[in-house]
Amino acid sequence: MEKHLFLHIVGDVTNISEYIRQRRDVRGADRFSKIQKCALAVRQLAYGSVSDSWDKYFQIFERVARDNLDEFCRCVVTIYGSRYLRKRTFTDVQSLYAHHASIHGFPGMLGSLDCLYWAWGNCPNAWQGQFTRGDKGHPTIILEAVASQDLWIWHAFFCAPGSNNDINVLDMSPIFNGFCDGFAPNCPFQVNGTTYDYGYYLAEDSIPFTHAMFAANQSIM
Repeated sequence: MEKHLFLHIVGDVTNISEYIRQRRDVRGADRFSKIQKCALAVRQLAYGSVSDSWDKYFQIFERVARDNLDEFCRCVVTIYGSRYLRKRTFTDVQSLYAHHASIHGFPGMLGSLDCLYWAWGNCPNAWQGQFTRGDKGHPTIILEAVASQDLWIWHAFFCAPGSNNDINVLDMSPIFNGFCDGFAPNCPFQVNGTTYDYGYYLAEDSIPFTHAMFAANQSIM
């Protein structure tokens, strides 16, 4: 994470959280700074480590580290959730339709769906077997993502255990839940005189049934 982004998050979090702000103890001495607390929370999230693994580095007890992480996550969701964790609206879908139709010639396309494999250098020994694929030879984390042309990430699903391929991950991910549950915006489009109620994702040939799944969703809805 870049320094200016981290400091921006620290400022936003401390504005709404008294717990994150630097306070004084009963002796009048300064306690942990807001930079320490936010850095500790980000490191726990980044490395997936337990709260007591950073006690020597930050000189912070396990209970304080755990409570600090909970408070940091609560503040981040409160501040940024409505903007960065929201679902697509009707206007968003229409904008995606227009972009892909004009640039790629695909009407009704929501985006491209694909999986990335990241090497997990710090994978715990107990987990290495279930996160290692034979063709990779080392632990990896699979990220399934959909991003638009403005680099807005509309879908991200990762850290699925097991030696998975793209099809397994697609089967586990919640990407189609909005369509199946009826919460996805109804944005019809036409192709060769046929009207479809919902858009689709363009996938590589390793996921051949993606279009069929969307066709089934459309017929159910």
